[in-house]
Amino acid sequence: MKGEECMKRSKLTFWGFLAPCLICFIGFVLIPTLMGLYYSLTDWNGVAKEPSLIGFENYVKVFHDSQYWYSFGYTALFTICAVLLINGFGFGLALLVTQKFKGATFMRGIFFMPNLVGGLLLGYTWKFIFTKIFPATNIPILGNWLADNKTGFIGLLILMVWQMSGYMMIIYIAGIQNIPDSVMEAASLDGAVGLKKLFKITIPMVAQSFTIGLFLILSNSFKLFDQNMSLTGGNPNHKNEMLALNIYNSAFNSNQMGEAQAKAMIFFITIAIFSVIQLTITKRAEVEA
Repeated sequence: MKGEECMKRSKLTFWGFLAPCLICFIGFVLIPTLMGLYYSLTDWNGVAKEPSLIGFENYVKVFHDSQYWYSFGYTALFTICAVLLINGFGFGLALLVTQKFKGATFMRGIFFMPNLVGGLLLGYTWKFIFTKIFPATNIPILGNWLADNKTGFIGLLILMVWQMSGYMMIIYIAGIQNIPDSVMEAASLDGAVGLKKLFKITIPMVAQSFTIGLFLILSNSFKLFDQNMSLTGGNPNHKNEMLALNIYNSAFNSNQMGEAQAKAMIFFITIAIFSVIQLTITKRAEVEA
């Protein structure tokens, strides 16, 4: 009887701890997602009109929306660049500050600080730099970067690398510090030094950190909104408009809530597919390592 009572208590304890998270997930994720799916099948304008079902008409409009697919391609290209650069810089910073020298801990704090600033504030700060400080230098290459879509793309990338590299650094520091000292010492005795130790020992041993880092930047870059809105607002001529901003403009500037929700559902499925593919590939690499 005591064994049965312990089992019942364990189950009650399990569900007691799980219940708050489960309730929040259902209330703030599952139900809004199902409601969004419903609204994507209606002609809802978000103001006064009562929604009526129109089937997949919104999805057909989205597939013929050239600006949406331009934003999709722009976002995909930005995500690829951001994933490579942010994780590369983050790992490089982690290698730097895990060396034994005075001031390493202080440098960790300095590199992490940009991540503590909100996306909107960072966007407006860098907007001031690109539109006021750069032109004031009178250097041709440092003109108003946000007036051109190519340099605007680079500017947004600089902002994100500056903000997120310190955050990724923390993740990679944890991975590097989890490598047993005995493994590193054995590698040194076997003649593994410099780049050989880096590629043969360090990188394979922090494979789990790469899985986390790649997933976080992949999903966050696809969903990027605050920095894009405050830095460029999608300008010039919507050439720097990412997917989240495109959906926002459809919903709140054009009052096309149903169509915007259809875009959001396609957006959601796209992020899910890319995230699953990335996790599958990197998890397989962990096993091989």
